[in-house]
Amino acid sequence: MMKRVAAFALLAFGLVAGTALASVEDEISERIQPVGEVCQQGDDCGAAAAPAQSASSSSGPRSGEDVYNAACTACHASGAAGAPVMGNAGDWGPRIDKGMETLTNHAINGFNAMPPRGTCSDCSDDEIVAAIEYMVENSQ
Repeated sequence: MMKRVAAFALLAFGLVAGTALASVEDEISERIQPVGEVCQQGDDCGAAAAPAQSASSSSGPRSGEDVYNAACTACHASGAAGAPVMGNAGDWGPRIDKGMETLTNHAINGFNAMPPRGTCSDCSDDEIVAAIEYMVENSQ
């Protein structure tokens, strides 16, 4: 009789321990699951489909002033990291003398502390050019 009780106790303990272990494993799996999933435009991702383009990008290119205010002002209003301050002819004169092609090349590809496309990774080349023209026009 004692052997049966001991065997039953071991079996019951094993079931309880197994259930507890499965519960802990479930909790761990839940904690380490991915934060999100990547859905690229054109993929069928169901409810996680890529959002439609914003109104600003679907309504045509943004103006130079809009791009400047959204992406360029952080550095070109304060002179951060050596950026020429918009409105300061002394800062812009030597750069303007190098020509629009050089200014465009530097803005698109990066130059000194300025990263490629400044802080406007979603700007088209035309929008970058419009922002340069806006700053140049307001800095002579």
